[in-house]
Amino acid sequence: MKIKNVHPELEGGLYPVKTETDREFFISCETESDENPVLKYKKSSEKKWKTALMLKDGEKYVGSFLPKSPGFYQYSIDGYDKILEVMAEKKYARFAAWYEIFPRSQGTQPGKSATFADCEKRLPDIKKMGFDVLYIPPIHPIGKSFRKGPNNSLSAGHDDPGCPWAIGNEQGGHKSIEPQLGTIDDFRRFVREANKIGIEIAIDIALQCSPDHPYVQEHPKWFHKRADGTIAYAENPPKKYEDIYPLNFYPQDKTNLLNEGFQSFVNGANLYNNVAHPLGWVSEAQKKMWQEMKSIFIFWRKQGVTHFRVDNPHTKPTEFWRWVICEVKNAYPDTVFLAEAFTNYEKLEELARVGFSQSYTYFTWRNGKNELIEYVLKLTNSYLTNFLRANFFTNTPDICPPIIQTGGRPAFKMRMAIASTLSSLYGIYNGYELCDGNAYPGTETYIDSEKYQYKVWDWNKPGNIKDYIEKINEIRRTNPALQYYDNLRIYNSTNENVLFYGKKYKDNIILIAANLNPHEVQDARVTVPVEKFGILSDADYIVEELITGKKYVWHGRENYVRLEPQKEPVYIFRIQKNVATKQIFAINELALQHSKKFFELLEKVVKHNDIYARRELAAFFNNEILWRVYTGESYDENYAGTINAEAKKAGFLSIIHAYFSTPGH
Repeated sequence: MKIKNVHPELEGGLYPVKTETDREFFISCETESDENPVLKYKKSSEKKWKTALMLKDGEKYVGSFLPKSPGFYQYSIDGYDKILEVMAEKKYARFAAWYEIFPRSQGTQPGKSATFADCEKRLPDIKKMGFDVLYIPPIHPIGKSFRKGPNNSLSAGHDDPGCPWAIGNEQGGHKSIEPQLGTIDDFRRFVREANKIGIEIAIDIALQCSPDHPYVQEHPKWFHKRADGTIAYAENPPKKYEDIYPLNFYPQDKTNLLNEGFQSFVNGANLYNNVAHPLGWVSEAQKKMWQEMKSIFIFWRKQGVTHFRVDNPHTKPTEFWRWVICEVKNAYPDTVFLAEAFTNYEKLEELARVGFSQSYTYFTWRNGKNELIEYVLKLTNSYLTNFLRANFFTNTPDICPPIIQTGGRPAFKMRMAIASTLSSLYGIYNGYELCDGNAYPGTETYIDSEKYQYKVWDWNKPGNIKDYIEKINEIRRTNPALQYYDNLRIYNSTNENVLFYGKKYKDNIILIAANLNPHEVQDARVTVPVEKFGILSDADYIVEELITGKKYVWHGRENYVRLEPQKEPVYIFRIQKNVATKQIFAINELALQHSKKFFELLEKVVKHNDIYARRELAAFFNNEILWRVYTGESYDENYAGTINAEAKKAGFLSIIHAYFSTPGH
């Protein structure tokens, strides 16, 4: 039997595709035979194959299996000449809400470092907001040489803590704790307390060193040297980072291990892991260094850390990440790796292919409707979904997007809501819930950034959006459609400031309308593909707006929304099928008056082609009727029920239908 067009298959099987342990993994193929192909699959470490008959689905055959635990699995089809591999990860690799804090700024005393005990006190508040993963930047001893001062100044005072990414001093390096935060036992307790309430811990892995890191003295060959023999510090012209030394991942010595290869790849357990290094180990120094880098991940896994946010992985060799991720995942299959790769698309995709579970994205810089649509469709509706999952952070310690600097509270709500519904993965950096957009004018740089100094926050600052975040996260948890990454669909809206999209999982149908302009009210006609949801094109149905709890009766494909950013910039609707749609309303006298005037003007327009009546009708509808009958915060149920009943008496579906059916409107 000749098998062709097997899907999914990543670069001819060179890399594993990805899936999660809570969903069926589907494989399809085509064949010229009339026989049903046989799917075979197994965990990569097992010897015995399991089989399942593939069933006809149009022009292709489809089979599936459920990977019940994290790890590498192999699959193929009888008659196919390749064995392929899939990396099955836990659900958090696809669905999670991340929250970032600087542990040293979780206290209450100005000018003094907080401790892990202070961080523990914050856990209930973080959990109440609905976050699953708590991400903390480096917690290691900070270098003293060339230490940066407040606001990234080149000179630091005696009590200035420095930048956490300048890792290492005489007190230790990547496997040590900054003493002011506490001890390793304090950290373990913090992790346990977080786990007790359902929060997993992510730490930052930044493979770089301060000039004071023990590696500098112990392993000088692990660093790049200038012509004069001094160690080169990090540069990203025109910026210079004198407090950081980048690592040289190919250190040389007198040994030559080119023929040794990567023998540590799990002794032949996995196909992917068995792909040898293209060159083998270059030297004993390289082998020793890479093993030491691996030991950093293993050390923190043993302390209870399950997620690693990797700093600037695109500046390190891709083959290193391929090796180390496999090594760590074979020891701890439930590990999640997040790539902080603000780089070109090709590199971002490359890092995802070699094993990163999630990737940062350019979401922070996508604000307009068309650029958002183009970007999210590329990420969620293309071949990328086989191996790349985008984590939409609203902000980071380095990025305070201009839209939240100028858009105020509505912008903070809107960006958080679309981040958490466009992707199943999203995150915020603390302060976002307080609507902190205090940045240097014309830049994305926070003033008095926590990167360089201690900070005391008022976590209940007036005007915060903590309750809003809690509500959105609750909506995500209770609606399975929002827990998937590759089911996003973009739908039409007639307003360039209104983004309309949806997600569906079985009978859970979610529609989202977002006002992308935080400064102005926006109206739009939105198109609902009712035929895809099992709803007749001329039928009424209920949509429940999940943020406000209000319910509306919609009709067919075309419906109308009004988004007032100072009230609710985003609506999240859940379609309720097979629910009675008959409206019960009290007669509204104002609606009767407006109906009478509306149809008097309409008659002048239709019968007499009265241009002045047409203008008056448009002004009357937009100023007096529209905001009372469009789906939105100003919707008046009794008014809408009354005026729509009058419209039906006149032969229209609704007052909106009557208006837009009028010539010239």
